[in-house]
Amino acid sequence: MTSIRIPLFALLLLLGACAPLPQRAGIPTQWVPSPNFNERKPNFVIIHHTGDDTVEQALRSLTSPLREVSAHYLIGRDGKIYQLVDERARAWHAGESEWGWDTDLNSASLGIELDNNGHEPFPEVQISALLRLLADIEERYHIPTANFLGHADIAPGRKVDPSRYFPWKTLADHGFGLWCAPPYPQAPPLFDAEMALRALGYDIENPVAALSAFKLHFLPDDETAELDESGRDLLYCLYLKSSE
Repeated sequence: MTSIRIPLFALLLLLGACAPLPQRAGIPTQWVPSPNFNERKPNFVIIHHTGDDTVEQALRSLTSPLREVSAHYLIGRDGKIYQLVDERARAWHAGESEWGWDTDLNSASLGIELDNNGHEPFPEVQISALLRLLADIEERYHIPTANFLGHADIAPGRKVDPSRYFPWKTLADHGFGLWCAPPYPQAPPLFDAEMALRALGYDIENPVAALSAFKLHFLPDDETAELDESGRDLLYCLYLKSSE
């Protein structure tokens, strides 16, 4: 068999052609590369539901150049996990969003889509797969407990996923997300619920939307527009936990 010898210089050129070019300034600079850096790591996980009836529909939407929407992972109703975007890359899943002082959640998070139309419970096998994935992500990135969120949390009034059927308590029981179980500590008389929502991370520019997003996550069966005494106590409990 005849072997093909490629000169070292040509090989380096070929390898260099496969590597992404460094992002540089738009004005003339001198490039002096430093070895002292690493890749950015995510600090949030944002959970979505696809709104589709089948995983095939979701895959078409999440990989279509025309839709310009993506996520790092998609989990089917059967528990199968699809990876769509490299974790080091910025997927397009959060859109216009805000949490605390972070207004670019796409750059700071991993996005996970769940194959669900938004009007149905999430199968146990699907949630089990999600828990395995979250445990793997947390082990590698050490994401804070409070930073496992839903799309509705970071985009109140604009998004409602992963819907009122999503089992946030189950996730919290495994260490992913804040949760408080009754009996709650009593909120002080001067407790400011709006400021507590802001302290948790909610965008309160539209207080009604922020409260609705909070209830979707923590009080999914309460569809009223107000926060009753029990709800205030719950919010106070979560505020205390977020401050620990």
